[in-house]
Amino acid sequence: METLKIRIKRRLEVYLELDIDGIRKLVLNLLLKLKKVTVDLLYKEINKKFRVSYSAVASTLGYIHSKLGLLHVFKESYKTPTVYSLKEEYADMINNALSKKVPVS
Repeated sequence: METLKIRIKRRLEVYLELDIDGIRKLVLNLLLKLKKVTVDLLYKEINKKFRVSYSAVASTLGYIHSKLGLLHVFKESYKTPTVYSLKEEYADMINNALSKKVPVS
C-alpha cells in the first residue's frame, strides 16, 4: 500500500499537468510565498496577471485543500474569512513539482 505522501505527490503532478494557462502554478507559488491566504487576498494577487472570478479562486483553494490535502483551514468565527495555510511538510514537494519540466504534447 502506498503512503499518503506518494498519493499526494501523484495527485499534485497530475493537477499541474492539467494546468493549461499557468494559474495553478501561480496559486501554488503564491501559497509557498505567502504561507497564509484568504480567498480575497489570493483573488487580488491572481487578478494582477489573470482575469479570473472570485468563485474560481475559492473553488481552486477548496480543491487544493480537499483533493490534494496541501492546506490547513482555519475559521475563527462565522463572521471572519477562512484562512488557508500551507502544510509545511509539503513545501518541498510543491517546489519540486513546480520546478519539473512538463512535457509538451
